[in-house]
This record gives sequence, C-alpha cells and structure tokens, in this order.
Amino acid sequence: MLKNSTLFSTRELRVPSSAAVLLVLIALALFSGYALAESGADIYKMRCSACHAASGAGDTTLGKHLKVRSLRSPEVQQQSDQELFNITSRGKNRMPAYDRKLSREQIAAVVRYIRTMKP
Repeated sequence: MLKNSTLFSTRELRVPSSAAVLLVLIALALFSGYALAESGADIYKMRCSACHAASGAGDTTLGKHLKVRSLRSPEVQQQSDQELFNITSRGKNRMPAYDRKLSREQIAAVVRYIRTMKP
C-alpha cells in the first residue's frame, strides 16, 4: 500500500544536469571569491600590525621593544620587492619567518601593501 504513496516521487527529486552544473559553478565562485578576498591589507592587519602598527610606523609597544624599522621609511621603501619578499618569507633578526604560515601569493600581496605605505 505504501508503494504508491511516497512523499516525493523520483521525478520530483531529479535535478536537471544543467542546473546541477550551474549550482556547482556558483559554489566554486563563492569559495574562490572568499579566498581572494584576503587582501594584502587584510593579511598585514592580521599578521604584521602587532609589531609594525597599522600605519607601518612600528610605533606599537611591541614594535618599540623590538626596535622595528618603520616600513614607511626610505630605507625600507628603497628595498626591492624581492628583498622584502625574502625578509617576510625567511625572517630577519627577531622577525619570524612566514614562509610556512603564508603562501607565496599572500606574501607578495603583503609586499604590494607595504609599497602603499609611503611617508
């Protein structure tokens, strides 16, 4: 008796293949957009500002204690992108290495953000 009185027929549960493909594409776009939303500024704020300050001046309590250079200084801004990338990736003096914490793309985004910190 229950054979004919199911809540949903198999016909109602079928999703046309084009709609399924569209749903998958939308999901991928949303997830990839989320990953791309993490800009150099976002990464800097999360990983660097505790020492280097939001402005890059290095005037936080921790930055002053560690005697970090201002990222806005001509001395830092004159360094090449590769030099800044290497310092961020490998670390220098008391600065920790970020090559295992950030991807190469994320480090490059931070370097691009540092370039916006002109005096």
